[in-house]
Order: sequence, then structure tokens, then C-alpha cells
Amino acid sequence: MAKGDVTCRCPWVDLEKPDYVAYHDLEWGVPVHDDRRLFEFLTLEAAQAGLSWYTVLRKRENYRAAFAGFDPAKVARFDAGKVERLMADAGIIRNRAKILAAVNNAKRFLEVQKEFGSFDAYIWGFVGGKPKVNALRTKADYTATSAESDAMSKDLKKRGFKFVGSTICYAHMQATGMVNDHVLACFRREAILRGEFPGTGTPARPAKKASNPEPP
Repeated sequence: MAKGDVTCRCPWVDLEKPDYVAYHDLEWGVPVHDDRRLFEFLTLEAAQAGLSWYTVLRKRENYRAAFAGFDPAKVARFDAGKVERLMADAGIIRNRAKILAAVNNAKRFLEVQKEFGSFDAYIWGFVGGKPKVNALRTKADYTATSAESDAMSKDLKKRGFKFVGSTICYAHMQATGMVNDHVLACFRREAILRGEFPGTGTPARPAKKASNPEPP
């Protein structure tokens, strides 16, 4: 953030990290309906388990190169040799369980696509197809899970997905706009509610009325 910029942002943003600020300002909380982007966030959030999101965010481009542009059909075909090459890739988090989970999850992702027509149609069903809007004021108001993330986690696990605990699922919901968790004072909160998304000015698909809006 440039010196003198007094734009109000969410309290979790480290203003000394420009890439973190950009992620908050341009992506976090914007509804995502593209399956490849949804797989990207699912993969990155699984990689985050036990680490900070910023650690993963800094390696995002390396992950994009290592995981075939987050194409689930390609990742699902990764074999043992590819896994070993990924284990030697210093640009990503070299955790075998997480790498194997990404390959497994790609296969499960394709199964969900086949069943529901798209992963988007499946995953957004946990919030009734429209963003849930919370009325947060301070960092203390944030929660790590919700009833919806609990349900999502339970169902994903039943379908064979790995590294999809409720906390990871809630982070996925926040990142992909299934939940709008920008604090009330944050400049992005109302902009997203109005459908003002960076780069387009319009939502990826016609916006539905948000669920659970704050009372007037």
C-alpha cells in the first residue's frame, strides 16, 4: 500500500506485503464459478494445511507451473514419476501427503463434475447457490469454520477428497466468495455486493441475492 493510502481493508491484511494486499483487493471474496479456478483454490488451500496462507500465496505461480495450470484432468494423470519430480521441486511445498492429495483430489474432482455437470454446481450448493454475507467488525469476529463448511467437509471426505477439513473448507468458501467475510468497514465488502469485480466490473454470472444479509 502506498504511503498515505488510508483505504480501509480487512484487519488480517499485512499492509507491508504488496502481494498480500493485491490478493485481498482483487480476489478474496469474489465469487468464483470457473471450475479450474475452484480446483486451484482447493489445491492451494490443501497445501496450506498447517502453514500460513501467505506462504502458499508466494508459491502460487510455481504451483501453477508444477500442477499443469491447475487443470484437474491433467493432474489426475500424474503418475509416481511425476510425484517424485514434484518432491524435488523447491518452488512448491514438498510434502508427499499433500502432493498425493492433489492428485487424488483431481480424480475426485472429475467424478463430481461428471455427477453434477460442473464442480461449481456441486460446491455452491452448500450455500444455496448464493454468497452468504456476514457482518464482521473486528478480527475477533472471524470464525474458522461454519455449519456450511462442516457439511462441505463431511461430504467431500465421503467422496474421497483429502485435506478437506472444515477449516480448509471455510477458507475455500472465503476465498471463492461463497462467503463474504470482508469486515463492514472494508472498501471491498460493498463493492463485491454490488458485483463490482476487478477487471470486468460485472459478476462471472448473474448475481443472486446474497443469503443472510446484515439486518438494516
